[in-house]
Amino acid sequence: MEPITAGLLVALASGAAGAAGEQLWTSLRDLATRRGSHPGESELEVSAEPPPTEERAGQLAALLNERARQDPDFAAALEVWRRRVNAEVTTRSGDVTNEISGGTQGTVVQGRDFHGGITLGGSHP
Repeated sequence: MEPITAGLLVALASGAAGAAGEQLWTSLRDLATRRGSHPGESELEVSAEPPPTEERAGQLAALLNERARQDPDFAAALEVWRRRVNAEVTTRSGDVTNEISGGTQGTVVQGRDFHGGITLGGSHP
């Protein structure tokens, strides 16, 4: 299992995963608060909101990783969660990849997060 990092939790807190981030955070809370499969293992306390600082995120990451080392079932579920978060954060990180191939192209506009109108061709008044 790849460990949970403070950076991943901070990215989630910063909104890097968009609206899906709220659902992912809720799913982590649900995962962390269920009782462990080993006798005497208690649930982890995870706040309603992602940790606002790198320090708090690091503390939570350490607790999650320690529990994962002790509980293989938790580790497997946490790995699935981490992959979902990585996918959301990566697809929303701001990277744009455009590829144009084959034949002759007409006008092509490439960009991201356009706000307002775009006018191609035509004359300016």
